[in-house]
Amino acid sequence: MDMLLLILGFACAIVGVFGSFLPVLPGPSISWVGIVLLYFTNAVSANYWILGLSLLFTIALTILDYIIPAKGTKKFGGSSYGIWGTNIGLVVGIFAPIPLGFIIGPFVGAFVGELIYDKQDHKRALKAATGSLLGFLASSFMKFVVCMMYLGLFLWIVWQNSDALF
Repeated sequence: MDMLLLILGFACAIVGVFGSFLPVLPGPSISWVGIVLLYFTNAVSANYWILGLSLLFTIALTILDYIIPAKGTKKFGGSSYGIWGTNIGLVVGIFAPIPLGFIIGPFVGAFVGELIYDKQDHKRALKAATGSLLGFLASSFMKFVVCMMYLGLFLWIVWQNSDALF
């Protein structure tokens, strides 16, 4: 049973890294589940400080993941139409059959949203769309860093307990 939990935990940690870039998958949450699965093994004693702090970090990052792209749009002069366009474009971009649709979608969504708000001001719409893109990239980078930290933590815990696990 320990080996199954170890394999599932490692799979969750790896999927979490990919989920940091794919908006469909909640990367940090999946990586955190991988760490929790590791602590369910008999070989690893539970460390509630690591689990608690990483859970708080995951919750904060999940909340920020929704706030940062919207703040990026707002910071660059976008309106609520641009923010809604960013969110809609993100969902459409995930399912669009184009390469990197999850990156292009929020940009195009914010641009279209701002044009709906004010058809005459193309420059402001482009600026708000750029803010949306930068916010999305910043959020994805933060998630990637955290997921890599969780993967490293997972591997470190396995290394520390390798004699009991294998």
